[in-house]
Amino acid sequence: RSLPQVTREEATMPEITKNVTFDTIAREWRLKWDTKETLGAVQEQLDAVKSEMKGLKGLKGVQRVVCGGCLDYKVIVSLDASAFGDWEATKFAPEAKFLEAVSKIKGVSKVETQTFTLMPVEL
Repeated sequence: RSLPQVTREEATMPEITKNVTFDTIAREWRLKWDTKETLGAVQEQLDAVKSEMKGLKGLKGVQRVVCGGCLDYKVIVSLDASAFGDWEATKFAPEAKFLEAVSKIKGVSKVETQTFTLMPVEL
């Protein structure tokens, strides 16, 4: 009787429960903005740290989410789960630089961060 084929990713994928596994960990930087001028100033600060994010080991992607209805601005930085600890050890650089800069912008409020896992859902 032969064993099922298991990919390297499946063999090393962390699990929260038997049926909840992940290979990606993300860090979200989020805030509220009040005017389009404020929103533009926030985007300038993201643009200012892009080059630092490009060099992150294990980087899978960076997404920006903007909601014009509830005035949310979110940046989601996704890394391979295996590389996340190294980034965490740097205190998520350039997170502090970005958060400090946006916190000084008039009209920005509720500056927060969150860490979570991400996985595609097979349909």
